[in-house]
Amino acid sequence: MSLPRSVADVIDQHVTLELESLDRVYLNVYQPQLQTPTAVFWFLRRFHGEGAVSSHKMRAITERFISAIEAYADEHDVSIVPFEKGQRKEDIAAEYLKEFEGREGVLFIGKAQEKVRTFRTQGRTNAKGETYPWIVESTAIVNQYYFYGVDDDFGPFFLKYSSYIPYGAKLCFNGHEYLKRQLTKEGIGYEELANGILSCENPQRMQQLAKGLSPARIRRFLKKWQQRLPCPFREVEQQAGYRYEVAMTQVEFALTQVMDRPVSGRIFFEEVIRENLDLGRPHNIQLIFDRRVIKTTPGRFRSRVICHGVIPSLRIDYKTNGIKQYFKEGRAVRTELTVQNPYDFGVGRKLENLSALRDRGFQTTRRVLDVQKTSQDFALSEDLFRDITTPQSVAGQRASALKFGDPVVFALFSVLILFRFLPCGFRSRDLREHVASLLGEAPSQWTQGRLTYQLRRLRLHGLIARAKGSHRYVVTDEGYKIALWISRCQARILRPSLGEALDAFADTPLHDAMARFDKFVEDYFQAANVNTAA
Repeated sequence: MSLPRSVADVIDQHVTLELESLDRVYLNVYQPQLQTPTAVFWFLRRFHGEGAVSSHKMRAITERFISAIEAYADEHDVSIVPFEKGQRKEDIAAEYLKEFEGREGVLFIGKAQEKVRTFRTQGRTNAKGETYPWIVESTAIVNQYYFYGVDDDFGPFFLKYSSYIPYGAKLCFNGHEYLKRQLTKEGIGYEELANGILSCENPQRMQQLAKGLSPARIRRFLKKWQQRLPCPFREVEQQAGYRYEVAMTQVEFALTQVMDRPVSGRIFFEEVIRENLDLGRPHNIQLIFDRRVIKTTPGRFRSRVICHGVIPSLRIDYKTNGIKQYFKEGRAVRTELTVQNPYDFGVGRKLENLSALRDRGFQTTRRVLDVQKTSQDFALSEDLFRDITTPQSVAGQRASALKFGDPVVFALFSVLILFRFLPCGFRSRDLREHVASLLGEAPSQWTQGRLTYQLRRLRLHGLIARAKGSHRYVVTDEGYKIALWISRCQARILRPSLGEALDAFADTPLHDAMARFDKFVEDYFQAANVNTAA
């Protein structure tokens, strides 16, 4: 039995396209000078007068901001859509995107009530018994306004503003959509994969463009839309230094590897999952994330297999971060790292640290493949089985298929196992006698032409070779292994198990399991009122 190899080594020979790209990026857009009650107090006192420390002034700022949003919607003929509880915002955005025909613009403005961190005034009493307002940090359920739009460089995005002080915002976009826009602008042809790239005319340039999504580009993108959309802060306040800063809330790093054989690649990936269920153990987590894990290290360390329909995915948790690995659309292996706390990777949250986090993020996705082990090469196994069981052309000669389950092929393989141990090889008449015996036929039924046909296809498929300077044949190393494996599978697995499953009187675990499964399916159909076809 061969020793397990890393998944990285196995799939390296079967990747037609490889791409490292940011996927979903979720950024916190905040006011650094309005993060404490004292800072809010001085903001109100400075721009709204001596008596400004009250909830009434806060409400006035909010009402002015909401009025500006409504005026923007009227001026640009943009709908304000209230989000209902349980409604998927992405689904609504997708419907609006289908109808959008321009290169960029706002699709609609979504409105939802969400719980956020904010500030409010609280009545207090001094030593003289006089009441006065005091600003305290709190949480409240307030309206959030989602500006869903399309950008010429970044594609679909949303910029969400809170309608109450300190008027925090969130920016969300997708790195793959950005990449598609850049490829189109440079005239580089590509074939789409949902949320990815399947093929590209210039893979090297594609990777350069993906890496070119820098913090500076993201800042320019954000600034452009902040200038176009309503802002809760007036020009005089912005000039005084009340400008937004950007930090990373959640960033996804996606390594996509498109396989040359999609069907066998899917089978291979499911085997990888089966053989690597222990990736969430601390010693593997240390290797994957390059971080020391001890008993006191906070967070969960585990691996899970989650199925959506018939599509399995492998999940690995590390503190608040996680890795998801799945076979995407039956074509590519996607290894995706989701970072929610950059400090777990020794990197700060500010947007300027994105490049450093990108390097460490993709090093992590690569280490997943290095740590994962597999005992088989999916393409090699698939090729061998196909080459043996289907007709082949070898040096201009046609080699007939050695069909799995064919009694003659089964007899030939059984004989090859026996002849492997003959030191001087075997002759054609030796093959005639043994094959005829296994098939219950007389050797005389095996004419020379029939025998030559069998020898020829065994030789062209590489299972036997003519001994130099003689009319004898020897069984090759590959021929012995293939004959042994296929004949044992047929004799010890397929034939007895199929008999156990079909025999109505069999008292075996396999027969009982098949009967239980059949009854479950029948009961399920009856419960769903599905009638059996006549």
